[in-house]
Amino acid sequence: MAEDNTTDTPAAPDGGGESTFTVIVAAVANLGIAVAKAVAGAISGSSAMLSEAAHSVADTVTELLLLTALKRSEKPADARHPLGHGPERYIWAMLASVATFVGGAVFSLYDGIHTLAHGEQLGDPLVSYIVLGVAFLLEGYSLRTGIKQVRSEAARLGARPGRYFRLTPDTAVKAVVMEDSAALVGLLLAACGLFLGRLTGSGVWDGIASILIGLLLVYVAWVLGRSNAQLLIGRALPPEMRAGVREELLSVPHIVDVLELTTLIQGPNEILVAAKIDFRDVSSAAEVEWACEEAEQQLRERYPAIARVYLDPTPRRGGGRGQRRPAASSK
Repeated sequence: MAEDNTTDTPAAPDGGGESTFTVIVAAVANLGIAVAKAVAGAISGSSAMLSEAAHSVADTVTELLLLTALKRSEKPADARHPLGHGPERYIWAMLASVATFVGGAVFSLYDGIHTLAHGEQLGDPLVSYIVLGVAFLLEGYSLRTGIKQVRSEAARLGARPGRYFRLTPDTAVKAVVMEDSAALVGLLLAACGLFLGRLTGSGVWDGIASILIGLLLVYVAWVLGRSNAQLLIGRALPPEMRAGVREELLSVPHIVDVLELTTLIQGPNEILVAAKIDFRDVSSAAEVEWACEEAEQQLRERYPAIARVYLDPTPRRGGGRGQRRPAASSK
């Protein structure tokens, strides 16, 4: 069998429980923060604080949708859904990105523009500063949990954390990390808006902070929506991993060539591999059956996230079939 190298796999084997914990931590943190921000915003009259409250409410709804996605995608395959329910997580995750856009971005942009147009009456910012400080600590802990999972899964696969985060089909943990990162930036923007507003006596800075928070949420919603859309449409494995799959297939005795290779990511732990295989002309039916079983075993050993392997014996067109290279020695 070819040398094991899982550096380029985007999958996250056995990470379902860890993803659920990461999402629950983020949901609990955001729910408490949303209430505190809303109270502080009402007391201080800060549009940036109210925008941050809307941001946290949107994040809480997002986490609830992600929990639904994780739960429903774990349902086993049945007669009506022979390939399982893995892709369902991306439908709910897509709705989560919409919630981030509508619940957070739209409100923040509207509130910021309204403040710039009509001004605002600034109150005592002390409560807001306290809430922002506590929120920063809670959001930081939630982000730490998400980053810890990303690094753990990347190390397990031998991948760089940045590359793993960009390619991972586990959009739940990706959403948590991006939303918590945006939350920390949003908190800093809100604090700056409050400070500059008190310093200058103008609510313009608070309105600008609210608009910047809205634009930040638009970006997060767009990135998450695009990631989930690609996986819903059907995303293939990265080229390097496809090359690894082809390499494993060609290492099996009796397999001469891989005429066509199709890969599909159905979920973080569900990858489908289908291939048209050219076998040696002299191979018996029993040897072809053995080769198919051996190929599936080798693929799953190298890439544990591969859940389904379908191999179709197919003759090469144009002659010369089965003559390209001698059969490999039996293992």
